[in-house]
Amino acid sequence: MAGHSKWKQIKRQKAITDQKRGAVFTKLGREVTMAAKFGGGDPEGNARLRLAILKAKEGNMPADIIERAINKAVGETDTSQLDEIVYEGYGPGGTAVMVEAVTDNRNRTVAEVRNVFNRSGGNLGESGSVAWQFNTRGVVALTLQKGTDPEEVALMAIDAGAEDFEVDEDSLSIYTKVEDLMAVHKALAELGHEPESAEIDRVPTVMVPLEEKEAVQTLRLLEKLEDLEDVQKVYSNADFPEEVLATYSG
Repeated sequence: MAGHSKWKQIKRQKAITDQKRGAVFTKLGREVTMAAKFGGGDPEGNARLRLAILKAKEGNMPADIIERAINKAVGETDTSQLDEIVYEGYGPGGTAVMVEAVTDNRNRTVAEVRNVFNRSGGNLGESGSVAWQFNTRGVVALTLQKGTDPEEVALMAIDAGAEDFEVDEDSLSIYTKVEDLMAVHKALAELGHEPESAEIDRVPTVMVPLEEKEAVQTLRLLEKLEDLEDVQKVYSNADFPEEVLATYSG
């Protein structure tokens, strides 16, 4: 899954320097609101909300904005019109693509998502068409300090409940069951290995290797999907050539 984790790592790095900070805050705040809407406004009793708050803090969202996002769900503001939807489709080269969205207008959102697929060499599929190619898992990502043994850190994570890990140069991706994600994150932090991110991810079971042209097309498709206001997360089983990712990260 190296192509999968490498793309995720580059996305995190780009997000830090992304000038579209307002759009990033909107997506993070929307996830906090939806988590509070379905599980209540107390993070102690709502694991999804704890994770959403953690990700908001990772994105440098101010505490008062996080609080307003929670209050939007548990206060008087009407959030009943907000729906969570998952779209499935195919990218260039037959890659599987999954899109998670939160919207107050299903017709608008599906039209925008379909338009991006059509204009980027892909096509929107039916529900269930590609979901079987992904497993929902917790993913904790760390950038290791020089001299740190990645397997030693991974064993610490496994002792805390992790299932698997993947090393890519100085980056370590740790995979957990969804319900064990926060426990593994906390354990690593307490042991002095502060994770760079923790999220619930749709991890592909099989990667699809792409040639340069298709890889570039797929990256553009994924980026355009992520730029849509209603889209929260985008997943793919595309395996990108290193040289294409290097150009993309630059």
